[in-house]
Amino acid sequence: MALEKLTIFPENGEPIEARFNPEAYQLKKAVQLAEINIPGLDWPVVQFVRGQNESISFELFFDTTEHGMVEGAQDVRELTGKVHALMRVDGDTHAPPRCLLYWGEADKLFSFGTTISPWCVLETVAEEFNLFSPSGVPLRAKQNVTFRAAWTIEEQLRETPRHTANRTRLRTLERGETLSHLAGRVYGNPGAWRLIAEANDVEDPLAVEPGTELEIPRAAFGGQTR
Repeated sequence: MALEKLTIFPENGEPIEARFNPEAYQLKKAVQLAEINIPGLDWPVVQFVRGQNESISFELFFDTTEHGMVEGAQDVRELTGKVHALMRVDGDTHAPPRCLLYWGEADKLFSFGTTISPWCVLETVAEEFNLFSPSGVPLRAKQNVTFRAAWTIEEQLRETPRHTANRTRLRTLERGETLSHLAGRVYGNPGAWRLIAEANDVEDPLAVEPGTELEIPRAAFGGQTR
């Protein structure tokens, strides 16, 4: 199968062209979760913390020989060095430049698993030189690169507007009732009283006065109040 060209367009810079084998690339996406330990429960409550950016990893191929002829061939590091430069800090933005990836024809934008933003930044480069001139100049190289999606705050909020979620209920502590009793009433588990105490900044659970209105947080990922 013939290799197609991959072109990297830095936000402020000259395009970088390489050879790209579309049979080998990896897409990765993850979220960060936290576990909240509640006494008396068989498993900790899973709490979503934040999403993590998607990343794409693939192999770039550079060759400066002409039909295998090494005489007079260009030092391939002049090409691979342009890719390395994508991790250098830009003096104006104080960060490495964002990039667009085009594979094949000019109108074929290589995007991540979502279509929110095609912009990305180069995260890692690992390269291998495997052909040299008689004087030791490298002429052929492979680069394993990882690009990470780089969305701006404005792009994310435009794609997924944030609305205040109704994740709490209000309950009034009845006379003769403790936080453990209340947790048993709303969660079905008296040992979950710490969730209520933490949500209401209660330091002494035995000192809460009857008639106090308390927020009852919903447990994450399927835990429902009653």
